[in-house]
Amino acid sequence: MAEGLLRELAGDQYEASSAGVSPTQVNAMAVRVMAEVAVDISGQRSKSVDDMTGREFDYVITVCDKAREACPIFSSAGRQLHWGFEDPAQAVGTEEQRLHAFRKVRDAISERLRHFIGTPSIQSSRS
Repeated sequence: MAEGLLRELAGDQYEASSAGVSPTQVNAMAVRVMAEVAVDISGQRSKSVDDMTGREFDYVITVCDKAREACPIFSSAGRQLHWGFEDPAQAVGTEEQRLHAFRKVRDAISERLRHFIGTPSIQSSRS
């Protein structure tokens, strides 16, 4: 979600890449809640942090505590930041409760990115 949001909010101001410590597939609920704010992440693929080694980054931002603990140090990164959001994929309950968890994290990431790059936030019709 963070990659898609950064692309939407920053346009070509930043080149966004995302990866996980245990990549699987892009979560269908993430695709759904991102579509609610007109951001299509269905074409994104889940990548491993191993795919990012050897690349240079201005910023490396971890977005959950599990990633922060397991993410390798990118010594070539200009800055490493940690934004500790709950992992919505770990949410339990009804489908609507789990979607709410994804929306909450989506909106929190959007707000953090908005401050990071200095642009207005995108709005969901369901928020």
